[in-house]
Amino acid sequence: MSEQRSDAASVGAVAARLLALHPKRIDLSLGRIERLLAALGHPERLLPPLIHVAGTNGKGSTVAFARAILEAAGKSVHVYTSPHLVRLNERFRLGRQDGGRLVEDAELVDALIECEAKNGGAPITVFEVETAAAFLLFSRHPADVLLLEVGLGGRLDATNVVTRPLAGIITRVSLDHLEFLGDTIEQIAAEKAGILKPDVPAVIASQLREALAVVERQAARVGAPLAIAGKNWTATEERGRLVYQDDDGLLDLPAPKLYGRHQFENAGAAIAVLRRAGMKLPAAAFEAGMIRVDWPARMQRLSAGRLATLLPPESELWLDGAHNADGGRAIAAALADLEERVSRPLVLIVGMLSTKDCAGFLKHFSGLARRVITVPVANDKALPAAALAEVARDVGIPVLARDGLESALDAAGKLDLTPAPRVLITGSLYLAGEVLAANGTPPQ
Repeated sequence: MSEQRSDAASVGAVAARLLALHPKRIDLSLGRIERLLAALGHPERLLPPLIHVAGTNGKGSTVAFARAILEAAGKSVHVYTSPHLVRLNERFRLGRQDGGRLVEDAELVDALIECEAKNGGAPITVFEVETAAAFLLFSRHPADVLLLEVGLGGRLDATNVVTRPLAGIITRVSLDHLEFLGDTIEQIAAEKAGILKPDVPAVIASQLREALAVVERQAARVGAPLAIAGKNWTATEERGRLVYQDDDGLLDLPAPKLYGRHQFENAGAAIAVLRRAGMKLPAAAFEAGMIRVDWPARMQRLSAGRLATLLPPESELWLDGAHNADGGRAIAAALADLEERVSRPLVLIVGMLSTKDCAGFLKHFSGLARRVITVPVANDKALPAAALAEVARDVGIPVLARDGLESALDAAGKLDLTPAPRVLITGSLYLAGEVLAANGTPPQ
C-alpha cells in the first residue's frame, strides 16, 4: 500500500471515490462534517491557535501575507486554502521552522483514507472530507499558528466547526457563488459574517456600505469586537511604500511583492489581524513579509517557463485567477497602473465558467484591452470560447476565439501591435492551474 500511496495518482483515486459520495444537491450544512469529526475523535479540538479567514476576494492573498510575516518571525504556520491550482496537496501546508511544506502524497492519502473509512459511505462533500483530513493532519503536527481559509460562505462552511479562534477576518465581500450564498450583497455578507464568534476579535477589510452594515449587525448580535478598515486601521501607498497605522502605532513598510494596489489592503488586513490576535511580532517580520510573500496566479509575471517563449521577444506574460466582477475591477486597476509605468498594448486571454458574471468581469477592461482572445477551460461548467467571445463583443472589446492556450498565445503574438504586447491570462482559477501546469511552474 505504501508504494501505491507514494504515487500522486493515488490522491486522485481517493478523491474520485469520495466524489461518488457527494450529495445530489449541495445543501450547505455542518451536520455531515460534525458527524465525521466525531467519528475521528474530534481533531478540530486539537488544532494550534488559529485565524479564520472569510470573504469573497483577497482571502488567499491575505493568508499569504500573514504566513510570510509569521514565518519571518520564526513561527511555524499550518495553512489550509482552496481551491488548488495544479495539485490537491496545495491546500494543505504543514508548518515548520524553516518555512513549511506542502503535505506529501502518501501522508495526504493516508488522511483521506482514514476519513473515508470513518465516514462509512454516508453522503458527504469532497470539501468536507478534505477539511476533516486537514484537521487530522494539523492536529498531528505541532505548529504555532493555523491560518484557516473558508471554502464557501462562512456560516455553514465546513471550516466553521471551530469555536474559539484567536481572531477572524472578513476580506472584501462581493457577488459570487450566487447559487449557494444568495443573489444580493446583503445575503452574501450575512453568510460571511457567520464566522464571527463571541469575544473573538475580527478584522474587516474595506466593504460596500450594505455589506458592512450586515457585518456590524452580526458582530453586535454575537459580541464580536471589530477592527474596520478606514476606521480602526489604515493601509495606504505612500511614495511607493506601504504605510500601516492602527491604535498600536505606525509601520512604514516596503511595497508588497504581490502586484496591484488591492494588495496594499490585503497586506494591511493581514497585519491588522495579526496585531488584533495579540501576536507580538517585531517590525522586521512585517518588513520581511512584504518582500517574501508568494501567492501564485495573482498578478504573477511568467518570465520563466515554456509559455513565455511562445510570445515575441520583449512581450510580457502575466497570470491572474480573478473570476468575478470585483476581481476584474481590481486587476484592471493594476493593469492601468502598469500601463502608466511602462506603456504596452494589452491583450487578454480569457476563459470563464458559465456560472460567473462574465459581462461584469469583462466590462472593466473596455477601453483598456486592445483585444480579448477567449479560450475554453477544462471544467464541465466552462463557457465555450465562442459564447464568451460574444459576451466580450457585447461589452465592446474586439475579440477572437481560440481552442486552447497555445493557439491563443500564438494569435496574441501575431497581432500587429507595437511595442510588443502585455498579455494577461485570466478569468478562472481552473484556467490558471492549466497555465501553471503547461508552463512547468506549479506552486511549491
